[in-house]
Amino acid sequence: MTRVVSKQLVPVYDKPMIFYPLCTLVRAGVREILIITRPDERDLFGRLLGDGSQWGLDLRYADQERPQGIAHALLVAADFLVGGSALLLLGDNIIHSVDLDRHLAAADQIDGGLVFGVPVADPRPYGVLDVDERGVVRDIVEKPLDPPSHYAVPGVYGYGQDVVEVVAGLTRSPRGELEITDVNREYLRQGRLRVRLLQRGTAWLDTGRFDDLMAAAEYVRVVQERDGVKVGCIEEAAWRAGLLDDAAVRQLAIPLRASGYGDYLLRLLDGPRPARSAVLG
Repeated sequence: MTRVVSKQLVPVYDKPMIFYPLCTLVRAGVREILIITRPDERDLFGRLLGDGSQWGLDLRYADQERPQGIAHALLVAADFLVGGSALLLLGDNIIHSVDLDRHLAAADQIDGGLVFGVPVADPRPYGVLDVDERGVVRDIVEKPLDPPSHYAVPGVYGYGQDVVEVVAGLTRSPRGELEITDVNREYLRQGRLRVRLLQRGTAWLDTGRFDDLMAAAEYVRVVQERDGVKVGCIEEAAWRAGLLDDAAVRQLAIPLRASGYGDYLLRLLDGPRPARSAVLG
């Protein structure tokens, strides 16, 4: 399936997958976003997202010639990151959590690393937090056969201004990649890793397998049908963040009415006005 199109462009129910992490960044207050793609996929992302100005964002693009590990993306982004902290989100992770949004909104103050822990039934496919009885993290173990806890580390990370130097000093793993777990363990070794355990009820959907992709789509469908609000609606997220006014939302909505997506945006404009700080979508 992903030989012909990037996984991050396939639909999760009624939206492209990449809309969900983009919404997370918008709610966290991020406005400048670098999207790292394969060279042959850059045009596809550009056709979908453009330069982001239609949502009040500044989207840029960079190429990763071949898979070299998640941490390698930070080297690709070195020029983009000069002088600032960074949030790194995996394009195939969907996280629906008010708790996460609150933590990410303060991520520009990071001096070191920031990771999260989400309780899951089977953490073995992920990086797992080794936490003592006081809640202090002793280690992060990658894909353990015998997990030290049920707290998996989702694909959202925050880093301070020195992260590129930290990645540059890593040794590649046996599979020849720069591992994001090694970045986090280095900050832990330095005593500069902040860990936040997300509240019960956080929905973290890693769409790396077919069953996971189907489960994510069903989750979005059920929430939207039951609550009447969309999950991962980039236009709504930008509007609620004050990046778009009503006229801009209306202009975006009109061409999308045939699918029902546009009608949803128009109903937002006609409904009650929640505070801009409200977290939806």
